Amino acid sequence: MPKPKIAVLYTKPETVLDDYARLFELAGAGDALDPGATTILKDNISWHFPMPAANTTPWQLEGTVLALKALGFDDQVCVQNETVVINAFKGEDLNLFRPVFDAYNIPVLYNFRDEDIKWIPYEPDGEMLALDRIMEGVGIHIPEYFVGKNIVHLPTFKCHIYTTTTGAMQNAFGGLLNTRRHYTHTWIHETLVDLLTIQKEIHTGIFCAMDGTTAGNGQGPRTHRPEVKNVILAGADQVACDAVSAKMMGVDPMSIGYIRVAHEKGLGVGDPAEIEVVGDDVSGVNWNFRVGYNFHRFLAWLGWYGPTRVFQKLIFRTWLVKFPIFVSEFNHDYVQWPLRYKKMYERWRAETPWGRLFERYEREKVLGITDREFDG
Repeated sequence: MPKPKIAVLYTKPETVLDDYARLFELAGAGDALDPGATTILKDNISWHFPMPAANTTPWQLEGTVLALKALGFDDQVCVQNETVVINAFKGEDLNLFRPVFDAYNIPVLYNFRDEDIKWIPYEPDGEMLALDRIMEGVGIHIPEYFVGKNIVHLPTFKCHIYTTTTGAMQNAFGGLLNTRRHYTHTWIHETLVDLLTIQKEIHTGIFCAMDGTTAGNGQGPRTHRPEVKNVILAGADQVACDAVSAKMMGVDPMSIGYIRVAHEKGLGVGDPAEIEVVGDDVSGVNWNFRVGYNFHRFLAWLGWYGPTRVFQKLIFRTWLVKFPIFVSEFNHDYVQWPLRYKKMYERWRAETPWGRLFERYEREKVLGITDREFDG
């Protein structure tokens, strides 16, 4: 059995769009996707504020659109989701996706609006590790629109307080689960494996393009420390994408539950020794990322993993869920962002080349994408 191929390239703002085109070719996107099917672009909004590394970047989105078009995939649609604490409309606006959508006439659907996408019951053919038990009484539901279409995931390199790292596999979390997705957090690793099983059943092709131009070290997926790394990654094997990115971040991929279990189930390859990495040599890369601890991680432990998890049905499956939602939203949006993380964003924007590229996309929000020359 041939090794899965994962492409990794170093990049810079002046060449990033061309580099994404080369990345897709190296990773075999044309072979991984069905040319006769619509291709869903599944971006990632972990925080509606423009926190570096938390969300899909505008150049990642634009580079993907252009790379797919160059390979003949003109029928592209973006599908957005939101969570109980994330506003999708605010996120796509503040993270500057809209100029890209408008420039290339990419339709946007919202999987939380009935007029856009209908959710249907789904009985997976493959074995479920947790999702059928978690959703007992309500059943597994998926967006009907996803069936029979390609999907291209657009995550970023970052740590995660629940799963150590997050990337290709976890990007399906928002697309394939509705507002009840918080039910799964205690069994998050098994859930991600179940979602990959479902993806392989319903999609005609699966691909991932991961942006690490700025990566997130620490208590992600929102309140991390952004670090410029100048790297992009792509591949058709979602497990292998996550394994290579985890190894670069300094974490043994097979020590991460969702990667190890997916590997053991044959849903992909999680052992770096069994993965072919093409493009630039990253064999010796180790960023020494660590998740660390903060108050939000402590509260998450209490709710999902600690002894107080015995109360989770009472708290998270009744009207009482409004209280932890309020605490999370208030803490992140009205305490953490204005007092700490907005300053990180402003420093990144002023002091890094990627921040200045982001500023250019913000100008294009008003002026339109017309000048493809990087102006520093």
